[in-house]
Amino acid sequence: MKQKSWISIVFSFASQCRIKIILSVFCAIISVVAGLIPYWSVYQIISLFIGGSPMMAEVWKWCLIGLAAYAVRFLLYGISTSLSHFSAYTILENIRLGLAKRLMKAPLGTVLGESVGKLKSVLVDRVETIELPLAHMIPECISNLLLSISVFIYLAFIDWRMALAMLVTVPLAFIAFAIMMKNFNKLYADYMESSNYVNGVIVEYVEGIEVIKAFNQSSSSYEKFSKAVQSFKDYTLKWYQSSWKLMNFISAVLPSTFLGTLPIGMFLYLTGSLAPQDLVICLILSLGIVGPLMNFTTYVNETKAIEYAVHDVDKLLHAEELPDVQQMVQVKSQNIELKNISFSYDKENGKQVLSHINLKIPEGKFTALVGPSGGGKSTIARLIARFWDVNEGSIQIGGIDIRTIPLTQLADLVSFVTQDNFLFNCSIKENIRLGNPQATDDEVYAAAKAACCDEFIEKLEDGYDTAAGDAGNRLSGGEKQRISIARMILKNAPIVILDEATAFTDQENEEKIQRSIAALTKGKTLLVIAHRLSTIKNADQIIVLKDGQIENTGTHEQLLSKDALYRDMWEAHIGAQNWSAGSSERR
Repeated sequence: MKQKSWISIVFSFASQCRIKIILSVFCAIISVVAGLIPYWSVYQIISLFIGGSPMMAEVWKWCLIGLAAYAVRFLLYGISTSLSHFSAYTILENIRLGLAKRLMKAPLGTVLGESVGKLKSVLVDRVETIELPLAHMIPECISNLLLSISVFIYLAFIDWRMALAMLVTVPLAFIAFAIMMKNFNKLYADYMESSNYVNGVIVEYVEGIEVIKAFNQSSSSYEKFSKAVQSFKDYTLKWYQSSWKLMNFISAVLPSTFLGTLPIGMFLYLTGSLAPQDLVICLILSLGIVGPLMNFTTYVNETKAIEYAVHDVDKLLHAEELPDVQQMVQVKSQNIELKNISFSYDKENGKQVLSHINLKIPEGKFTALVGPSGGGKSTIARLIARFWDVNEGSIQIGGIDIRTIPLTQLADLVSFVTQDNFLFNCSIKENIRLGNPQATDDEVYAAAKAACCDEFIEKLEDGYDTAAGDAGNRLSGGEKQRISIARMILKNAPIVILDEATAFTDQENEEKIQRSIAALTKGKTLLVIAHRLSTIKNADQIIVLKDGQIENTGTHEQLLSKDALYRDMWEAHIGAQNWSAGSSERR
């Protein structure tokens, strides 16, 4: 499929504020026209003085006309840039909101498959880069280009030879520019790859600084960080050093219009082909075109950065979405059935994480998934919540394929709690209320109490109004988990999935939370993934997963008698518990 032109993409973005941008361009054009009038006024004043003793009234008239035109130029230029900037930042806001919505609708794998550094770069840096064409290039490039063409036509009207003389440096600058751009595409592609890598390393270093310090890996981690930054610096400097001579040559030659107009103008004047007032106005106009020409070439130099930014943003805006339906369906039960499902995170090259799984999770029962790490337990849980779609087979709730259930309806049916729970930087009360935005304060407090949160929340300075901090960094891992469980309790969904939801809690609180969960999920379809087998020994059915396949199913007692893997896991768990208890007693 042929890639769309970045210019067409920019104009598609601009269509969101079409009227304002058209007005901005119109004001810019009128500003250009007004900008030519002072030159014409100067020409008339020079003509008056060369023609003899001018009447001062005529001189003042042309001075006022020039000043008025100058004022109109800057007034309209201000209106033009105000309209274009207002439009640009409105469009950037819409783009960022659109990206956020797209990421919410995309399969979770699409999001997790990208580095945090790259996503940050697209959402923040690339989107910001689009401000340049929207706020400046569309109105200003049009006006600068139009001004240059108008000056050329005006000079041609005075003397076509002077018009051509003004352009004598353009071919030299163009040749130098063509040489500089010879390998530009490859160099810029390498630059963007290097930029994405260093962004990823920086984000990884900042986010993992706690782990780095805890495991005394500051030197090795800093070395990786330092090498990435150093490599990026070396590359950009090398690129700059390879091109700075040509860049300086272009910057010096292109605006040097006097190289052509001064000698040729003087020759024409001395031979009587050019009147003195025409010579003066030609020299003034050739200088007046320097600013617009340099602005135009500056924007041209920025086009490759803009092109990458626009394509990156457009690609993310059109990222694959999970297919959704709008028609609500009647789900008569909460029985969950996995029918011959297979799944790979990378459909083309990745290995199968799950292979031909058939599984029934009865309504109102407690089902547990256990097994060695990497067996596919969390993948099954996420597929039921439809974070991804299965590659083969189907997942049904109440006999209905979840792909035919609207995502909003499915989200209301399923409550999902993991060990890695994100808290927003707002009050703890509002973090809990995310489970049910319509809940009253009393309902929030009741859910918090059921999740054993009230004990630590009441000790905080502002209680429930305490801010959780960035990503919940003011709370411990166990406290964040209990907040997430409170959310789940408040949501009160008929299907509850707990993926190591009590992994960070201490033994005393875990027992309280387990009792709360057992009481509050009574009658609900409960699926629990746990490594602490003591927390799921009362499950109605336990599924043992290994290497993406079901090895055995049964109750705790049944699996102890018939499944060696489960028995080994149980004995290892009991041994670990006894060791932990013994250690506590010795302390």
